[in-house]
Amino acid sequence: MTEFSLILKSGFVSKVVIFAFLWMFLSCSDNSDEYEQILPNVPVEETVFLNNPEYIDLQIVGGWAYSQGGISGIVIYHSGINSFVAFDRAAPHIQPKSCSQMYVKDGLFMVCPCDDSKFSILDGAPLTEGIRYAAKQYRVVVLGNTLRITNY
Repeated sequence: MTEFSLILKSGFVSKVVIFAFLWMFLSCSDNSDEYEQILPNVPVEETVFLNNPEYIDLQIVGGWAYSQGGISGIVIYHSGINSFVAFDRAAPHIQPKSCSQMYVKDGLFMVCPCDDSKFSILDGAPLTEGIRYAAKQYRVVVLGNTLRITNY
C-alpha cells in the first residue's frame, strides 16, 4: 500500500477539509462591530400622541412626522392601517455630525445632506449604491392614539 492510499484510508484528508472549512466559516466577519462604531447605541423610549397637532400627518397612511429621541431625532411613517415604522434620523453610514441628520424628501425617502444618499422611508433600506447599512429602525407599538417607540 502506498503512502497516499494510507492517508486516504485514515481519513486524514477529510479531517483537513473539515478543519479548513470550519476555520474559514469561523473567521468570517459580518461587520456588525463596524456598524456599532458608526452609530452609538442610545436608549430610546418615546411616546407620541397622534392627537397632538404636530403629529396630524400621522393620522393618514403615507403620512410622516419628526419626533425627538434617538441619536439625531426620529422619523415616524404611517405605513399601513395601525402600522407605523420609526427610524433614527442619523445617517447609518456616517458617524453623527452636523450634516448627517437625514430629512424626508417627497414623503418617500430619507436623505443624508452630507452626501445626498437616500434611504427608503418604508423599510430604511439604502437606495444609494455603495451604502451598506439601512437606517437604524426602532420598535413601534400602537396603543390606540398613542405610539410607543423603543429600541428594546
